[in-house]
Amino acid sequence: MRIIFACDHAGFELKEHLKHNVSSWGYDVEDMGAFTYEAQDDYPDYVAPAARAVSEDNLQQTRAIIIGGTGQGEAIVANRFARVRAVVYAGEPRSSQTNAPTILMITREHNDANVLSLGARFLDAQTAEAAVRTWLETPFSNEERHVRRIQKIESSR
Repeated sequence: MRIIFACDHAGFELKEHLKHNVSSWGYDVEDMGAFTYEAQDDYPDYVAPAARAVSEDNLQQTRAIIIGGTGQGEAIVANRFARVRAVVYAGEPRSSQTNAPTILMITREHNDANVLSLGARFLDAQTAEAAVRTWLETPFSNEERHVRRIQKIESSR
């Protein structure tokens, strides 16, 4: 599976850390920038090409991990593209039950999310690494109700 990374200045350090981990787990990693730290860069310049690549992959073998300060703006950009289902992750609720599925697991099992938008200002590297691994390793359930809902999302574009 191909994993595309994209970030702005706020996510640059975390992107550099995560892309090496993801590569070591056996995924094909592609970096769409930022390639250097630029304090005044704009996340749409990097996120849009990553989302476009996910959108255009008809075999659904491409996912993206996009990173910004909160992850919110990045997800807004990504979700403008057809067949992209971007979700934001900036940590688990404080009241999480120990054996409950994580938010990330549900985004994959129920929504077949194909873009993960991380809020770098709210995650340390260790938490982000565990989150990415969970998200990448959790399969879509293919349950009829979830398939039906995703089809409705796609037909509303």
